[in-house]
Amino acid sequence: MSDKLTRGLEGIIAVETSICDLDGESGRLAYRGYDVPDMARKGVTYEEIIYLLLNDELPNRVALKSFSAELTTERNLPRELLRMIKLIPPGTHRMAALRGAVGMLGLFDPEAEDTSPEGNRRKAVRLIARMPVIAAAIHRTARGEKPLSPRKGLGHAANFLYMVFGEKPDKQDVRALDASLVLYAEHENNASTFTGRVVASTLSDIYSAVTAAIGSLKGPLHGGAGLAVMDTLEEIGDAKNADSFLEKALADKRLLMGFGHRVYHRSGDPRAAILMNMARETCRRRGAEKWFDIAHALDQGVQIRKGIIPNVDFYSAPLWRGLGLPPSLFIPVITVSRVAGWCANILEQQEKNRLIRPRASYIGASNRAYKSLRGRP
Repeated sequence: MSDKLTRGLEGIIAVETSICDLDGESGRLAYRGYDVPDMARKGVTYEEIIYLLLNDELPNRVALKSFSAELTTERNLPRELLRMIKLIPPGTHRMAALRGAVGMLGLFDPEAEDTSPEGNRRKAVRLIARMPVIAAAIHRTARGEKPLSPRKGLGHAANFLYMVFGEKPDKQDVRALDASLVLYAEHENNASTFTGRVVASTLSDIYSAVTAAIGSLKGPLHGGAGLAVMDTLEEIGDAKNADSFLEKALADKRLLMGFGHRVYHRSGDPRAAILMNMARETCRRRGAEKWFDIAHALDQGVQIRKGIIPNVDFYSAPLWRGLGLPPSLFIPVITVSRVAGWCANILEQQEKNRLIRPRASYIGASNRAYKSLRGRP
């Protein structure tokens, strides 16, 4: 066994996958071989992406219609889960609430312990279909509002906006959210996906694996990055303050979230440019130019002074704020998207499973003699 330590497992190849092709040097991101930015620009829907991730190919019209109907059928939540959501304290972190609710959801699934490929596939569809319903229900309940049931005739993104705001959403708003769901759906062996695969490698159930992945995404160094970006934009307050803020931040060696990426280096995150354009259009259309202008001013300043390019989390913050989503929903929105990637990885892990069990390099004391309690000072 090699005793070489690689902190954070950076660059270590732990799994083989046919789901996500991520080439950080060239800035390429593809799902099942299809270029993600290209699909997003050409208007692919999140439903198509779910199908692709689970089935290894994009659907034709017939297959998409059938699959969309399957998602629609699985949307409704058990009444018992809705009653449990009402018991969650209002001030609870939305991701903590979501983590608990998804864990409870498994209690009401009669197939919860069926780990067969067919059973896991059915539960994957269930989890993907119900994640936006759970996230919206938690949000409305915390605000003292009644959770809304999914509305017939609305797609995945449209239903989420409807269940959050209580009214049929604007088509352009739906398109903006749908595109961001496409871009966040899968990102190779990131922290939350790896967490899910580790749990799946023990042959535990898919609800346990997804619940663990949610717990990982909750962290500020992973899914919480966009929330930190929004905090920064609010702190700056106005685009004209961006330069002075940045000068002080750099002098204080402050970490600016939303810039750089462990995987993408010189090429930059290919998702960021698409979200930048969508954030610009959405914020201006909805009278929220302030948030895009602050973000863009900060982005330009960082690139000039440090040469660092923003990642996907940077422009998602003004985009989602422009859509009217509160910051408390930013990480749940990522969860609504990324659950498709998690489920695809969990299914893949269990196809050719091997328990994921790395070793540790011990650096503690050695050869210490045991003394009875009476003999200890």
